Amino acid sequence: MPGDALNVTTSTLSLTVADVDASRVFFCTHLGYEVAMAADGFASLTRGDAAADIVLLRRGTEVLPADQRDRQAGGLILALTVTGLDAEERRLREAGAPITMPLREEPWGERLFQLTDPNGVVVQLVEWVAPDEAEQAEQAEQTEQAEQAEQAEQAQDTEEPAVRVISPVAENVTESPNARMTGLAAPSRGSTELSTWTVEMGAGQTGPEHSISREQVWTVTAGVLHVTCGGRTDKITAGQTLVLPPDVLRQVHAPQAAEAHVAMRSDGVASVPGTEGTRVLPWAQ
Repeated sequence: MPGDALNVTTSTLSLTVADVDASRVFFCTHLGYEVAMAADGFASLTRGDAAADIVLLRRGTEVLPADQRDRQAGGLILALTVTGLDAEERRLREAGAPITMPLREEPWGERLFQLTDPNGVVVQLVEWVAPDEAEQAEQAEQTEQAEQAEQAEQAQDTEEPAVRVISPVAENVTESPNARMTGLAAPSRGSTELSTWTVEMGAGQTGPEHSISREQVWTVTAGVLHVTCGGRTDKITAGQTLVLPPDVLRQVHAPQAAEAHVAMRSDGVASVPGTEGTRVLPWAQ
């Protein structure tokens, strides 16, 4: 009958523990409880919100009936429904609270984690998410992860490579009877794929007949060069570029003083008819 209905004005959980002070410190430090009353072997804790009040009684106290004095809180969970569960978990973890079950989410929309106090009292903090909200949250998380991955990929694609500036120096110059080579880009000077160098030849100088294992690109920057390759001789004047195929015999002659800029893959080596093996190009290393 309505007149006989139970009227609850507050809720209190009474816990029998071995060490009242240890549990009191735990609840006050980590869960925001305050001491309402305390005495030897007894503490009454409250929060002033919807959380149940807690009474801590030392095991063996004569306040309890004789058949309850040696019992101890066990097998129960104090569940507190909260808002901002992620922030609470982070706060407690950073404070060093004993989190004994990490944050998890159940299929029915319950998100929770657990702490255990020094007397073995399990406290469970819970936040409920409606099924559709849980699905939306999962989709939002997946979308955010995908966006972060895309942004990371874009950042990697647009990241500017390191720029190296190489100046000609005397130690990178190689003198031969027929030409003077000045090394520019090379693996030893910061490049990874290409080598470039300049060639200076005096009037009437002629290089040896040889082949190179990689394609070379010659751009004459001053004077004239005659290049014989595959039985054909081409005249290349300043401003013109010649592409020499790999593994084909060639010979370079300067009818007048000339200069050229040469580029090739950095692993190219030379072969000279009548000699064994290959030779590296020191200015391209």
